[in-house]
Amino acid sequence: MAEIIPFDQREGSLWYDGKLIPWTDAKTHVLTHGLHYGSSVFEGERIYNGRIYKLKEHTERLFRSAEILGMKIPFSQDQINQGCIDAAAAQGIVDGYVRPVAFRGSEMMAVSAQATKIHVAIAVWQWPSYFDPAEKLKGIRLDIAEWKRPAADTAPTQAKAAGLYMICTIAKHAAEAKGFADAMMLDYRGYVAEATGANIFFVKDGSLHTPIADCFLNGITRQSVIAIAKDRQIPVIERHIKPEEMSGFTECFITGSAAEVTPVSLIGEYRFKPGAITENLMNAYADEVRGNVKVSA
Repeated sequence: MAEIIPFDQREGSLWYDGKLIPWTDAKTHVLTHGLHYGSSVFEGERIYNGRIYKLKEHTERLFRSAEILGMKIPFSQDQINQGCIDAAAAQGIVDGYVRPVAFRGSEMMAVSAQATKIHVAIAVWQWPSYFDPAEKLKGIRLDIAEWKRPAADTAPTQAKAAGLYMICTIAKHAAEAKGFADAMMLDYRGYVAEATGANIFFVKDGSLHTPIADCFLNGITRQSVIAIAKDRQIPVIERHIKPEEMSGFTECFITGSAAEVTPVSLIGEYRFKPGAITENLMNAYADEVRGNVKVSA
């Protein structure tokens, strides 16, 4: 196993509160509000061939997420876009991962923190396939998580907020302990929702079926794949899906900036075989993000 370099000990530079600084100088205090109360929002973006895929859309979502959490980012969207580009250039990365994060500072330490400063950092690093390449090609195996995605009136489900990922970490750790690559989560009603960090699609009779994103993020990759499918005359049906319906689906895959398009071979007791539609969309998405083709989104 390759040596793991902790993220606070890496080399290079990152963008912090409006300027590039040495990577190891990007420090926050242990009493930072974002650490204690989850007052933090972030994005996960991929850079391919020197181009950050859907950069504008990711930055727009970062600002929407911050607004939902009552945080005003002290930079314009154009400044954040340029910060992402500058951070990637400073690291010399043309294929990798971009992580903007906005969080409340350490001025106040209580539930109410109106006077805290909002900080923004952008880091870029090398990140290959989210899943083991050999396993990905044959389809990853998912457990069914015990934790459920919350209702939209109990949590800010349309924000990419750090606190919402707590149950994802718990669920993914539990799945990995059992030999699975990830876990699929149900929503508060018991319908199929998503994987711990990716949206989910199923194939039946030549059509795509995917859960309605009403209590979890309508992922940017999800939207891209839906647009690609429609361009290829593949019907897309967004609906509530009961877990037992998985027995009637032939293919399954998950989508996300990190996961990209990843085939699934097993969810709990339900088996799938990566097939033509999954392969078609996986290849088409790879072409799209590398600028080889443009879909009519």
